[in-house]
Amino acid sequence: MTQTQSDMPLWTPEALEAATGGTLHGVPKPITGASIDTRSLQPGDLFFAIRGAARDGHDFVRDALSRGAGAAVVAAGRAPEFAGNGAVLAVSGEGDDPVLDAMRALGLAARARARAGIVAVTGSVGKTGTKEALRHVLSAQGRTHASIASYNNHWGVPLTLARMPADAEYGVFEIGMNHPREIVPLVAMVRPDIALVITVEPVHIEHFASLSAIADAKGEIFSGLRPGGTAILNRDNPSFSRLLAHAQASKAGRVVTFGEHPEADVRALRIVLRPDLSVVDARVMGIPVTYQLGTPGRHTAMNSLGVMAVVHALGADLAMAALSLAALRIGEGEAFLVDESYNANPASIRAALATLAAIETGPRGRRIAVLGDMLELGAAGEDHHRDLGPAVEAAGIDLVFTAGPLMRHLFEALPMSRRGTCAATSSELLDSVLGTLRAGDAVMVKGSNSIRMGRIVEALKARYANPGQADLPQAIAR
Repeated sequence: MTQTQSDMPLWTPEALEAATGGTLHGVPKPITGASIDTRSLQPGDLFFAIRGAARDGHDFVRDALSRGAGAAVVAAGRAPEFAGNGAVLAVSGEGDDPVLDAMRALGLAARARARAGIVAVTGSVGKTGTKEALRHVLSAQGRTHASIASYNNHWGVPLTLARMPADAEYGVFEIGMNHPREIVPLVAMVRPDIALVITVEPVHIEHFASLSAIADAKGEIFSGLRPGGTAILNRDNPSFSRLLAHAQASKAGRVVTFGEHPEADVRALRIVLRPDLSVVDARVMGIPVTYQLGTPGRHTAMNSLGVMAVVHALGADLAMAALSLAALRIGEGEAFLVDESYNANPASIRAALATLAAIETGPRGRRIAVLGDMLELGAAGEDHHRDLGPAVEAAGIDLVFTAGPLMRHLFEALPMSRRGTCAATSSELLDSVLGTLRAGDAVMVKGSNSIRMGRIVEALKARYANPGQADLPQAIAR
């Protein structure tokens, strides 16, 4: 069964007013989506004029309506400003941002009406890739709704909920955090049937006293489980016992474990790593399953066990999921692109370098790493960047391009033969990367989201994915 689109609007005018307590002024167009950014807004989207750190969404309401937004959600006191521009939903609230409060309320209403099996995913490394793998395998079995990109914070989670169709069969939500107690309110909105923790690593360590404190923060995801839900844990992770305690203290009806540990419920019996793929022999709750992954790398193979644990817990088809996992590599071509441009920390960069090392290049191909600053590493940030040098050497990376003042420390620690270009920003790096790439290369782009390494990915795809030019297949290796 494939994912299908519904002919029904996402929200009716009556449902909008009931969920948010707001008042509609004007007649909205059919609401088919939701947005907080006019740059990606689609006709029919409900535009939320939330206040960001630097800009107020009310400054973009007229633009949103002119681009075809179904309606705009605005603070009640600002509604008269937009008379004649289009339909607005005027909302009030006691918080600092009534529009954000309204988006949360609409997200809660979406969760209340949902009949889907809901999955929440967190982890220090690999949560976005695991979320995408779940989207991929579940979409083959029913209408699946999932977070886009890394929409996993205080606005990304309610926005993703507000976008969830009433007839979705599966929902997959990524839950992130930088500080203690950030996951609790997010997972309270999502109320998952299944909560999955991929791994715990020393990421965002500047905000935590210890690795145990990070494990406690990740364990918060179990606080929102619906009664009788399933907690899924990495049995191989050193923080397993601490996470298990959180799961057992929650409303979970059962705990499922995955890994290579002999006692894991979803256990890898054998992992075969090849340059362009991986093969996993596993037992899923006693059921033998062998599957191929279209993306190489041990960390990807380990995370796939968590995916299979979720599939089993949902009661979905394991055999179909196993077949779907083989399609995670997209396309064939003369060069290979690994897009990890949305986040970065020392553990995930080392894993990404190992993935790049395993990719088979063409006859004249090179392995190229394009790396942006890792943020939120505290006073030891320079050392964490410099210390990536041995991982670059071990992976046999031919060229390294860096963006940002922190990555400069890695660049300067590398031998001249491995240095590409060092730039202050990702924009300044574009021409160098584009001018260097040739047929047969494998290139990996990674960096913290705010460094905007994604613009390099988009530029590569724009230049090389056109007919008649070298194709750059994108590997989901997150």
